[in-house]
This record gives sequence, structure tokens and C-alpha cells, in this order.
Amino acid sequence: MTTEELKALPKVELHCHLDGSLSRSFISQELGREVDPTELQVAYGCRSLKEYLEKFDLPVQCLQSEKSMRKAGYDFIRSVAAENMKYVEVRFAPLFSAHEGFSTEQVIEALLNGLEDGRKDFGTESNVIVCAMRHQSEEENLAMFKAARSFLGEGVCCGDLAGDEAAWPMKNFVYLFEEAKQLGLPFVIHAGECGSAENIREAVECGARRIGHGIAMKGHPDIIKLVKDTRTGVEMCPISNLQTKAVEGPEDYPMREFLDNGLLVTVNTDNRTVSNTSISRELGFIQETYGIRDDELKLMMENAVRVSFAGDSVKDRILKEIRAFG
Repeated sequence: MTTEELKALPKVELHCHLDGSLSRSFISQELGREVDPTELQVAYGCRSLKEYLEKFDLPVQCLQSEKSMRKAGYDFIRSVAAENMKYVEVRFAPLFSAHEGFSTEQVIEALLNGLEDGRKDFGTESNVIVCAMRHQSEEENLAMFKAARSFLGEGVCCGDLAGDEAAWPMKNFVYLFEEAKQLGLPFVIHAGECGSAENIREAVECGARRIGHGIAMKGHPDIIKLVKDTRTGVEMCPISNLQTKAVEGPEDYPMREFLDNGLLVTVNTDNRTVSNTSISRELGFIQETYGIRDDELKLMMENAVRVSFAGDSVKDRILKEIRAFG
């Protein structure tokens, strides 16, 4: 597809962090000063995940009040709508914003209101994924899930687990997700981004509907088979993974391996602002680097619809638009 066709393609994104995807204009406005792009975006020569994560300090400062959180939701939808985004699942960690006077419930509600404001103006449908953080206590994470559960089906679609996978492996969180099941809260899990392939197996066996990144299952046919047989979605984020050195270089990225094995591969940005990317750019990159065909690009958009938490009517409408494209 040409650059223009990639931008016009009806899109769905499932793995996108709010704090890493806020516009520079929004952050400048919130901080009351002009923010330089280098304060928010990683350089081409980003050396590590640690360096990458330093870019989140300023955005998180802009998510500490009801007014700011609502504006952030609107800003996010305005940005993604510019590339014909039909539906997006945006994830964030409510505990990074909650404090005395701004409860977890108020944090979530403010974001949902902002996303709805954006839908009314730009037409992009959305749902929210709430992230438990690996470094936070089980009690804090469970309390957050309980707070989010009251919004399930009203803008919140599922839970997630994010953070340092190597330091806090999946096996430490089995109880948390057993509790999530008891609450009736579905979940997706970051697994196999920079940790072991075993984290992916444990996440799937725990009941994750999708795996965030999942690149550690490269060369593990048994785990690839498990993911395929359970029809677990795979949220791939190529440019981010290359920037954080999750793989050595483009030739080590398993995009083609996963597609050829029939996995439900989806393409995502991870962090639009930090990685200076978009779905259009990600699709252009994999098309050029891995020889991904036009029909495969459309297939990955269809995969995203199928493994999303969108309602059936929204799914049917978007699938028709994707199939009619081109």
C-alpha cells in the first residue's frame, strides 16, 4: 500500500498506553511551558528500556486531576482519529493518578468522560484497559480491579498487568488474576516482551485473552501452538520493541514467524508519542522490512477487530469497512 492508502485504511488498535501517547501540545498546555520533542520522544539510538521509560515522567504529571484526565482522553481520541482509527483500546494505570481527593473511581470516570467527548467530535469508538503494575502490592492492584469492575461494559473492557517482567514474573500474579476471574473482569497480560517465554505460557494458562508483545515465544513451537490453539490474540508493537532493544535488530523480530504460524497477530504502537509513531507508520515499517502483503495488512486489522472487546455491532461495522477497502 502507498503511504496515502495506509493512512486511509480503517484501523483498530489494541495496545496503546495513554501516558506514552499524549500530544506535545496537550503536555505543553498542562505544564504551562513549551515542551521540546526530545523531552517526550526517544532518540533513534535509544539504548535500553530504562532510557525509554524516562520519557513518561512528564506525561504522568499531566494526569493528576479530573480536568486534566478528561482533557487527556479527548486529546488521545483527537490524535488517533487523524489516521482513520475506527476503534481503539487505550490502557493506563489508574494508581499512577489516584491520590487523596482523586479516587481510583474518579480517575477512571474522568478518562471515560474525555474519551466520550472525543467520540462525539471525531467518531472513534474506544474502551479502556486498566493496568495493574508489577511493582505495586497485590492489595493495591486488587483494590484497583475492584474499582474498575464497576465500569465494566460502561467504557472499561478488561484488566492488564504491566511493568518489569524480569523482576516480577507472571507466576507472582496468579492469585491476582484468579481474583479478577471471581470479579468477572476479563484480562490481557504483558508477557514475553523482555522476559521469558514461560511468562507467555503462564499468562495464557491463567486465562489472558491476549498477550502484550509476546516476542519471547520466538523459536518456541510448543508455546506458539498453545497461543494458536487457544486463539489468544498477540499484540505486537514493532517499532517500540526495536527501540527498547527487546530484540537485537529488525532481522530478529518474529513478525513473519508469528504470521506464518497462523497466530492472531495485531499491529500496535505501544506509545505513540514516546516512539514517535502511528499505526500507519507501523504498517509501513513492517511492509517494507518484512514484505508484509496488502492482504496481510488487512488481515491483521481484521484480527484486531476479532480479538477486541468491542461490541458485536461495532465489530460487524468495522469488519465490513476493512473488507471493502481498496
